[in-house]
Amino acid sequence: MESLNIMALFFITIFILLAFLVVSIYNSLVKQNQLSDEAFSGIDVALKRRYDLIPNLVETVKGYAKHEQETLTKVIAQRKLCEGSGSVEARANNENILSGMLKSVFALSEAYPELKANTNFMKLQDSLDEIEDALQNARRYYNATVRDFNILVKSFPSNIIANQFNFKEKEFFEITDMAQKENVKVAF
Repeated sequence: MESLNIMALFFITIFILLAFLVVSIYNSLVKQNQLSDEAFSGIDVALKRRYDLIPNLVETVKGYAKHEQETLTKVIAQRKLCEGSGSVEARANNENILSGMLKSVFALSEAYPELKANTNFMKLQDSLDEIEDALQNARRYYNATVRDFNILVKSFPSNIIANQFNFKEKEFFEITDMAQKENVKVAF
């Protein structure tokens, strides 16, 4: 009878330890999922600041570069396209295109010395540089939290819990096209 009690106590202890392990893994998955969602909202905040700044930048450049209207119109159209992007991958691709277009706008200042000397343009350019730095930091943080989350989703034994509770891998927010990593060349 005593050996039966010891055996029952042993199985109860094992069950409690396994339950604790499952709860612990589940909570880790939830935590990493929330951290990555929070990190993505940081990207959203930086992008919103950039979206708000772009019309001011374009209007300032329009006054000096009348015949560059097509470039400026494309920047505004791409900005609107970025705001409507759905998935992380689509949004990252659209944002990368917009970043390249903004480089073109700043390249215009090289051809127009009076624009380059304009204090409003300089302030907008400095603001955009600050926003781009914040965006880069937000992307790094997001990608780090996604990496940690994806490791949990893929590694044993947390992958079992992740599959049971339908946790799926998340996409990284990254530059995928090598051409987008190069400097923009603008010819006049």
